Amino acid sequence: MESLKHFLVDESSTDVLGAHLAPLLASGMVIFLSGHLGAGKTSLARAMLRGLGFSGKVKSPTYTLVELYTVSRLNLYHFDFYRFHDPREWDEAGFRDLFNEDNICLVEWPDKAGGLLPAADLTIHLQIRGSGREVEITAGSEQGRTCLKELAKHYGSLPSHEST
Repeated sequence: MESLKHFLVDESSTDVLGAHLAPLLASGMVIFLSGHLGAGKTSLARAMLRGLGFSGKVKSPTYTLVELYTVSRLNLYHFDFYRFHDPREWDEAGFRDLFNEDNICLVEWPDKAGGLLPAADLTIHLQIRGSGREVEITAGSEQGRTCLKELAKHYGSLPSHEST
């Protein structure tokens, strides 16, 4: 699998990453956001939405499980499965129908849905490192690989690397 790693020194670095990811998003994409509590998953989702031009409030879907944002002619569903205790809760909630070619699905805590989710085009793992965050973005599809190649153009001159 192809991946790109980068160190985000502060929240503004997360905002820049979200701004670079935003124009690469397309209908039908599934993006997993993983990392411990406080790693910056919701902050990155917020930055991507801002990069798409959304100016309203972006809240964590921890208690609502999903928030819908319609922006730039895209339907973006932001899921948070942190509170799931059993993967079947995903199926019982009726979320399966939202994962289709018309929507973008950003999923925090995808592991809580077990193997019931469709495969991710991109998996973005955030990890706290000192006062910053280390991000690793892995492609899981051809569309994901195309995104990584575009991201590498922005991060090629920064202290990051791409490996296969």
